[in-house]
Amino acid sequence: MEGSFELTLQIVIAVLAGITAQVSGEYFKVPSIVFLLLFGILLGADGLNILHPHELGVGLEVLVALAVAIILFEGGLNLELRDLGRVSGSLRNLVTFGTLITLIGGGMAAHWLAEFPWSIAFLYASLVVVTGPTVIGPLLKQVRVDRQVATLLEGEGVLIDPVGAILAVVVLNTILNSNAAPVAIFSSLMLRLGIGAMVGVIGGWLLGLFLKRTSFLSEELKNLVVLAGLWGLFGLSQSIRSESGLMATVVAGIVLKASSIPEERLLKRFKGQLTILCVSVLFILLAADLSIDSVFALGWGSVLAVLVLMLVIRPISIALCTWNSSMNWRQKLFLAWIAPKGIISASVASLFAILLTEKGINGGDAIKALVFLTIMMTVFLQGLTARWVAQWLQITSSEANGAVIIGCNSLGRLLGGLFQKEGESVVLIDTDPEACKKAEEEGLPVFQSSGLDPEVLEEAGIESMGTFIALTNNGEVNLVLAQRAVEEFQPPRVLAVFPQNSESNGASKTKVSQAFVSQLPIKTWNTYLEDGQFKLGVTVLKEPGFSFQQAHLQALIRSGELLPLLIKRETNLQIAKASEDWQPGDEIIFLMHDPRPKLLKRLSGGNQSSRLTLEKLTEVEELPIAAPISQSPN
Repeated sequence: MEGSFELTLQIVIAVLAGITAQVSGEYFKVPSIVFLLLFGILLGADGLNILHPHELGVGLEVLVALAVAIILFEGGLNLELRDLGRVSGSLRNLVTFGTLITLIGGGMAAHWLAEFPWSIAFLYASLVVVTGPTVIGPLLKQVRVDRQVATLLEGEGVLIDPVGAILAVVVLNTILNSNAAPVAIFSSLMLRLGIGAMVGVIGGWLLGLFLKRTSFLSEELKNLVVLAGLWGLFGLSQSIRSESGLMATVVAGIVLKASSIPEERLLKRFKGQLTILCVSVLFILLAADLSIDSVFALGWGSVLAVLVLMLVIRPISIALCTWNSSMNWRQKLFLAWIAPKGIISASVASLFAILLTEKGINGGDAIKALVFLTIMMTVFLQGLTARWVAQWLQITSSEANGAVIIGCNSLGRLLGGLFQKEGESVVLIDTDPEACKKAEEEGLPVFQSSGLDPEVLEEAGIESMGTFIALTNNGEVNLVLAQRAVEEFQPPRVLAVFPQNSESNGASKTKVSQAFVSQLPIKTWNTYLEDGQFKLGVTVLKEPGFSFQQAHLQALIRSGELLPLLIKRETNLQIAKASEDWQPGDEIIFLMHDPRPKLLKRLSGGNQSSRLTLEKLTEVEELPIAAPISQSPN
């Protein structure tokens, strides 16, 4: 009983430390693997001596195998096939030709610089051909680069993992069976890949078919059915041919993604949470099992070998594999710099160290130490500098401009026209044919479709736009549209017009900001616009009298006479938020309620509503909002 409690305590500590590391990564905006490595080493035998992963015995191998299956399945499920088509040539080259370059170059560096025997050197190289999707994913969320670069890094991280893991097994089997012929080695590699792919395709298709045709299962149970199914496919493939299960899980995820199951969004969220848990626990346990003395014992030659892998072999691989691509030198240079290693390298290296020791072959601990040194150097050097490198190369998308507007009502068309007037791209989406026709007449690009359709959003160019805003007449629908946009595309700025009580029900947690003002009577303002009861104004908040200007504007907003639309801050144009903190120098474009046009039309006998045209938008005038409010004496 005492022994089982000790093992339970080990897992509990690993989970607590892992989730703490994830929280720390989110807070400090750095890859969580940095803290996972630090916490794992700190809790291990060379630190506080609290965690002892070796006590888990064969249980550690089981945990590694099942967790890696979840990680790779989740990676396949998140691959966007439409995006992969744009970089398919470069991605194919990286997974095939790039793997060969890294294998040969890494083996030569490990032999000549780290002084490993040829067999052990190539085994090390086979372990580091992969790039960790568990590191790349969080890194790309924190460092927003253009979509083509992000897609290539994500695709490489997911697809190369099973290839690298199977390659490592083939190299290990070659070391254990030194008489194997090259043809046998190649056939063993292709057989494992083929069996895994076949099991993944069939299993993923059947799983998707089951989920689409089964209506009596709850969403929670369907998630668990997928979990059981992926582990079942992993076990089946492994029983047919060892180490083929990794390929099966990736392919199953890709096939299930292509099946377009209704619960895909919830399934992704569930699998994403499982992946975070698995990565957290595994990295903590594997790092705690690492001997720091064995890392220092490698010497400077091993550090040089890793630097050659990062600064010579990776750039050569990128240059050759993207030779005929449409990417520019800035994008290629970023790809050459970013190749962090992750959980697959760590887990397989740990297992190989055990196997080599059991077979009486020297070098198992040295390989594990060198792999972890590679992980540390790539994660710390590349992961922590990725944001700076992306900004230096000017390939970040955080400053993306333009807007996707859901709703072709009067306010949506006015907002679209203002964006166009400022020289920014804009696209409107609505299901109402009459509203879409009005937008087209005003020269605005429009899609007559649902804002929930990801294909329509992609065609509208949401991935290159800086702002997404939902402003239909239904506030609850707007919130759903905005939350879906965050989950599917993660635009830099997501806004919606929704009731204030919805903010506490999840809007703030999904990075959706309330547009313009709280409790916006959008139907009322649309009526003002349709009847011509408005005036467009602009004012600049200046340092002298800033507090008076701000107080005057807020008073007009609270009275319902003024609606702030856009804020120009330096060169950046943004839609005003309800929680906006104005600053001196801000140029605010706003609407004011002006009933006089309606009275004039009545007096002249006219009854047609004023149409919003681009000519109308040029009538933005400097209104005397900036004048300080006079204070009456006490």
